[in-house]
Amino acid sequence: MAPEACLEIPVMKFGVVTFPGSNCDEDMVYVLQDLLGQKVERLWHKDTDLKGVDFVVLPGGFSYGDYLRSGAIAKLSPIMGEVIKHANQGGYVLGVCNGFQILTESGLLEGALLHNNNQKFICKNVFLKPSSKSAAITRGLSEERTYKIPIAHGEGRFYASEDTIKSIVDNDQIIFKYSAEDGLISDEVNPNGAVLNIAGITNKTKNVFGMMPHPERAADRNLANEDGKLIFESLLKYC
Repeated sequence: MAPEACLEIPVMKFGVVTFPGSNCDEDMVYVLQDLLGQKVERLWHKDTDLKGVDFVVLPGGFSYGDYLRSGAIAKLSPIMGEVIKHANQGGYVLGVCNGFQILTESGLLEGALLHNNNQKFICKNVFLKPSSKSAAITRGLSEERTYKIPIAHGEGRFYASEDTIKSIVDNDQIIFKYSAEDGLISDEVNPNGAVLNIAGITNKTKNVFGMMPHPERAADRNLANEDGKLIFESLLKYC
């Protein structure tokens, strides 16, 4: 039986944070609550109480208009003090697109998200190859296939120093790489110039996850793509 074939889904309590400029928060709530049957708390950026959630999600969007750098202002929101504390105590956190940018700006994930190498906003479907064998977000996915997930960003080029990249590789922290549909990883299928085709990483302790592609936009049969749902199911099973 393939890892992703397991249909039994445990229930967790998720907190989805809304910042001024977030635009994927309701999509995330819909997938977690309506499609996956999870408990969801809507958290506001000015909150200082995570309301007992097990898992915090920082959704995509343009927090604070992406002024300065994407995520640079959002990291100063009152809620982020609690998110950082939650993560440092071993609590789970997922940041998608702008959420990933916020995680790097706040220091919960290494590296940075720079402007795409073509200096343009890119919105299209890409294919992802699961990389980490130890992170909960990929453990339930098949290594024999790729996953079609959309991207929509202007600052998605993952970058880090050579020493940091070596550490990330050595610690099995790369969760997804941009690939061709057949799984081939090359510069030609790298949409933004990210180092090593990196589309997402986790921290050393594997409880904080960041990815540029939007799995919540590929989780509904009405969209003719449920590859993203498999990513959430992996998190639920192994967290």
